[in-house]
Amino acid sequence: MRARLCAAMLFFEAILLGLSTPVMITVEDVDRGLALWLGLGLAVACVLVAGLLRRPGGFALGHALQVAAIALGLLAPAMYFVGGLFALLWWGAYRLGGTVDSDRARWAAEAEQTAEPQENGGAAEV
Repeated sequence: MRARLCAAMLFFEAILLGLSTPVMITVEDVDRGLALWLGLGLAVACVLVAGLLRRPGGFALGHALQVAAIALGLLAPAMYFVGGLFALLWWGAYRLGGTVDSDRARWAAEAEQTAEPQENGGAAEV
């Protein structure tokens, strides 16, 4: 569940980062090439990392993307707030997803333990 929740956050963040590109160009007067590379590049990176979350290092890349989104505030100050907001959403998805995953594993182990005596069909009775 952790990977699914975090992937959803990354997809929404990709949309936000893509939309930050015209803001950087028109409102903040950032060089067009730089804004395109950073805004759209980070948006594409979010989509790619969302697909890598089930592999080792995927979550570390997701954490790095959160830092990069906040760092866009150097070019567009509103991104400090928006990037920070998405970092909080990422953290919440990461924590909540981990809790759900551990609860599911615990429930599966408990169900397996309670199913074992029933599988013998009462053969233990002599």
